[in-house]
Parts: sequence; C-alpha cells; structure tokens
Amino acid sequence: MNPTDCSNRIAEEAGRLLTEGTVDVVIGFEKGSLPMRSTPCFVRTPQDSGKLVWNSFCSSNLSRYLKQFPGKVGIVAKGCDTRALVELIKEKQVNRESLVVIGVPCRGMIDGAGVLERCDGKRVSDVEERDDELVITGDSFRITLARGDFLHPACRVCFTGNPVLFDVLIGEKVQEQARDCYHDVSDFESRSPGDRWAYIMSEMDRCIRCYACRNACPLCYCGECFADATRPQWVGRGATGTDTLAFHVMRSMHLAGRCVECGACRAACPTKVDIRTLNRKISSDIARLFDYRPGLRIDQPAPLSSFKPDDSEEFILER
Repeated sequence: MNPTDCSNRIAEEAGRLLTEGTVDVVIGFEKGSLPMRSTPCFVRTPQDSGKLVWNSFCSSNLSRYLKQFPGKVGIVAKGCDTRALVELIKEKQVNRESLVVIGVPCRGMIDGAGVLERCDGKRVSDVEERDDELVITGDSFRITLARGDFLHPACRVCFTGNPVLFDVLIGEKVQEQARDCYHDVSDFESRSPGDRWAYIMSEMDRCIRCYACRNACPLCYCGECFADATRPQWVGRGATGTDTLAFHVMRSMHLAGRCVECGACRAACPTKVDIRTLNRKISSDIARLFDYRPGLRIDQPAPLSSFKPDDSEEFILER
C-alpha cells in the first residue's frame, strides 16, 4: 500500500474510533515542518484525524507517550512499536483493555540524515516515495536514491516488520526478513579487548549527556531515573568519559531482556553516539543464554524477572 492510501486508511480508522467514543485520543504521526520529518501528534477529535500521515519517516516509537494518557487510547504502531507495547503490558505499565492498536506493516524507516548527507548539504524541498526508490527534489537538483541504502541501522537488522499485536491492521503484511540479526555484535566481539575499549570510549567522548536516548526509549519510564537521583547519587553528572560510560552501562543493564531494539535511542541522539552496540551486545547474550527476544509474546515472562530450574548459569559461574 502506498503512503497516501495508508495515511487515508489510518485517518479513516482514527476518525471512526473517535466518533464512536471507543478511544479518547489517537497517537499517530503528522507531517513535520521540514521534509523527511514526521512528528508525533495526538488527535482528540474526528475532525483532526485528517492530519494523520504514514510514510518512511515515521521513525519515533509512539509507545513512549502512552503513559501520558490514562483513558482509552488508540495508537498507530509498526512492528517495533508493538514489541514495546507487549513489554509495557507485561510490566503493568499499560492496560491492554484500554488500548486500541492500529497496526501498520513496515518495510523500514529512512534515515533522513543519511539522505541529506548524500545531497551534499543542499536544501531538500520534497521527497517522493516510489516502491523501492526515493525521488529527492531540491534547489536546482533532482536525484533518485535506492530506498534500501538509507534505512535506519535498526531497520537493517529488523525481523519484525509486521505488528506482533494489533486490533486493526492497515494494509497487507510485509514479508519478514530472515536475517543474521547480530552480525554487527559478532564483528564487535571479534575485536581485541583493547580495541573494544577504545571504540566505546571514543563514542562516549561524543556524548553530551542530554539524555535524549533515555527520553526517547519506550522502556525508560521510571518516575526518577538513577541518573537524576541525588540520595544516593548513583552516577556522576559530569561529561567525563567515566561518568558518561557509567550512565550508558547502567542504562543498558536496566534494559537487559527488555530492549526491543527499535533504535529510538540512536535516532534521537544529536551527536549520533553508537548507543546500540552496548544494548545489542546484551540483547544477543539474552537471546543466546535464554532463547528470548523481548516483545514477541505477552504470555512469555522476561528471563531476568522469572526463574526456572534449568536456566543457564553460564553468566554467573566462572569459566
């Protein structure tokens, strides 16, 4: 289904839900103020449902906003969004009975920053999506790019393009990709300890401690983050490499067995710190040790919040 038809279907469904009083608000996307920007919006009346859009730039994980709305909520969700929903439901942060999920199959979202870099800094005025191509128009130029070359890093290894949880499905399901999802982790693990440490610290040097990664993450919902606590103070607030590393390591451990690998953290980072390497290293260990991928089944408890006698003890025993 092309983006225009998909947008119309979403708007129609949102208008119906609001008209019938099934939900109080629909969380979706609207056109941003710049090309290649679709921003979260919150539609409360049927008349405003027409502003809802769907395209290859709806990259934010909208489940991040659910806790702000205590009533009945409709949400437009792609595969990784629904995986976050599953985890939030399991952790009693979202009531499934108060939620209407408008699922949208996803072929991956486009990294607008990568497109702009390909355009050599020229101003882009319009983007047209044509199946597997992007037609970029700007001041005195027009180029056609292969869509697959500009996917967000998280989308390149995604194996859940279809929603895992939905009440209404917009469009036809996409063919899931059988991928070696952790080949990048294997490449990182193959480096020497010194090289791994040097790489991580070089990334930490770029972090400005703005906490955009935390604020964009759907599973970072604590009332008080450990990074903000002062009694006791768990981590220093300076921008030094050690303080920054402590923050990211502690946050990654907090997400162990919970991170749905949506890439919202990396997409939100203004300096493009490679936050995903830490998270995906832990996710790969969880998958290997416990055969568990977060967000796939509501009836499957997270491995670090449950116990089975035959659980692997490899991670707690000396080799």
